[in-house]
Amino acid sequence: MNETQDSTIVVNKLNKSVTSTFNVAGMDCADEIAAIQNSLNTPKIGRVTANLMSSQVQVEHDPDITRDDVKALINKSGVTVRDEKVTASFYSNNKSRVWLVVTSGVLLSVGLLLQWLASPPEELLFGLFLASTLLGGSLIAPKAYRAVKQFSLDMNVLMVIAAVGAFFIREYSEGAAVVFLFSLAELLEAFSVARARKAIQDVLSITPQNALVETPKGRFAKPVEEVQIGETIIILGGDRVPLDGIVEKGTSSVNQAPLTGESQPVFKQIGDTVLAGTINETGTLTVKVKSLFKDSKISNVIRMVEDAQSQKAPAQLFVDKFAKIYTPVVTVIAILLAIVPPLLFSGDSNTWLYRSLVFLVIACPCALVIATPVSVVSALTALAKMGVLVKGGVYLESLGKLRALAVDKTGTITEGVPKVVSTKLIKADSEVELLTIALSLEKESTHPLARAVVKYSEDKKIQAKPVHGFKVIQGKGIEGTIDSFSFFAGNHKLAHELGVCTPEIETYLKSLESEAQSVLVIGRKNDGQSYGKILGILGMADEPRANVNQAIKDLHKEGILEISMLSGDNQLTASAIAKRVGIDSAKGDMLPENKVEEIKKLIERHEFVGMVGDGINDAPALAQATIGIAMGAAGTDAAIETADVALMTDDLNQLAKAVNKGRKALNIIRFNITFALVTKAIFIVLGALGYSSLWLAVAADMGATLLVIANSLRLLNVEK
Repeated sequence: MNETQDSTIVVNKLNKSVTSTFNVAGMDCADEIAAIQNSLNTPKIGRVTANLMSSQVQVEHDPDITRDDVKALINKSGVTVRDEKVTASFYSNNKSRVWLVVTSGVLLSVGLLLQWLASPPEELLFGLFLASTLLGGSLIAPKAYRAVKQFSLDMNVLMVIAAVGAFFIREYSEGAAVVFLFSLAELLEAFSVARARKAIQDVLSITPQNALVETPKGRFAKPVEEVQIGETIIILGGDRVPLDGIVEKGTSSVNQAPLTGESQPVFKQIGDTVLAGTINETGTLTVKVKSLFKDSKISNVIRMVEDAQSQKAPAQLFVDKFAKIYTPVVTVIAILLAIVPPLLFSGDSNTWLYRSLVFLVIACPCALVIATPVSVVSALTALAKMGVLVKGGVYLESLGKLRALAVDKTGTITEGVPKVVSTKLIKADSEVELLTIALSLEKESTHPLARAVVKYSEDKKIQAKPVHGFKVIQGKGIEGTIDSFSFFAGNHKLAHELGVCTPEIETYLKSLESEAQSVLVIGRKNDGQSYGKILGILGMADEPRANVNQAIKDLHKEGILEISMLSGDNQLTASAIAKRVGIDSAKGDMLPENKVEEIKKLIERHEFVGMVGDGINDAPALAQATIGIAMGAAGTDAAIETADVALMTDDLNQLAKAVNKGRKALNIIRFNITFALVTKAIFIVLGALGYSSLWLAVAADMGATLLVIANSLRLLNVEK
């Protein structure tokens, strides 16, 4: 079998296949995942993906074998396939397991108390410790047996060997302590993983199951998956919005925090969009459904969060490789420790067998294996609650390592809704003439500056004329023929290239640009019929977003050494905006290929560089950066698809919080791995020298496991 980057196991290459997904109970650590993958290692199984945190197994299999056949194979591994996701409390799902561990602990405690406070018959102590071992061992032995059948050496096998060995050398209390502590730690580990799972389920279960549909015959509840586009739904005050739609009637405040992380409710009225998963706080809204549930914004978000859980971080890939080497090596050392000293140095065989058993316990890599995935999933879940979607552990680590940022201007630093603020006539006879040419050329464009010209012209009741030979001049403007004459509308650079600038016009353009205004030069080209001339100039202002200055300060506080603004606007305008908001440097007149080159230069200086854009126009730069970050993903599905990180709102303050969470996750992962390795190293030395007992080795190993889990779960906290 081969392990791929995303932790999927490819068992066989299949010519034809179907994919089935199973909800699994009892999959709480890497051992169960390995057992499932081994159990599914059969000829008609293709790809197997076991997701610890969602407790799901996805299997690609030949159509000749049924879903029930695959289910039986999974159940053989020791876990249980359930028809629905596990939603009951942890105790309800693990009642018998809890009582077995508790009873095992009580019998062990009674035996130890009698041993220390009195001198009971050895038969009584043996009976108590054996009963304790058998009760706790009933949770371990079946897993060990399955692992042996699959020729696998997991921690359950090692613990059984350690317990049997302890009884063999008459260390009954030690054997019972090993089994009890291990089964207790496994229970606590399962509880911790269940807590992380619940946090994920809270994120993924923010939409109601039914929608209140309004028809001529009345209102009735309908499953959200069955509601069609164009149907009308009623959303009462206090209810969650079940589907994306447009408000047709009513006004209300809608809490969008579950989806976008926004702290303040957003006022909604007729014509506004409401998104599934948000909460209608006050009035009743009548909404026309605009997308099927599977295509809704929240469905895209859910798919992204679920996919992100299966993507392993670089640290986790390292740990997986290390654990595969570490466990067999330490196990071999344990065997040699039991055999070599008694043979070569006439040492006491029981003493060296005991030390060997300690080594076997230390060989369990549990703390190492669990350290990274719980950290990553906890951080991803908290970020999702904050309205920041990260596509996996590798990008979370990249966030934590960021040292520089490149940001687009329009729509990222500024509002992205420029307005015409000044009009200057040069050769045009009237403003109507100037705006008629401008509107005719710009009316089909989707560029923000073009939209500003169209709105300004239409507000003044200007009528557009037909345009022939329309042509886009990339990064500069547009041109076309109107009434048999060739006209253009473009930026400062285009006016220069056409040779229509005069010293006076040059001075005027620079004065506008120094005030952070974008300019649109409208004129006639030298087409052989007449000389080129400028008809007039429109000045447009795109104001910086609210609180963007604070966001830039916060990013610098988080250790971002350089923030560079890359803009298609002219250099003077770009520099003026950058200065106003506190950005370190600005590059103007940027075409898409120029932005890519600037990203390369930033990477040479800082190695880990993020690019913030809209996820569409900045696609080449987003791809070139270490990590691509899209803003306003709640407004566009393309942003979620193209970027590595998606900020659900147009608020750059989310990015500073995301970088902070990435840094915390990286620090916790590093601490967990270091702590686990150091603990192992200490007890390997103590075990070899005879200073560690079996129960102490188990307590240390399982204690380390629980500590790294508890440390990782701190990442679930959401910063406000």
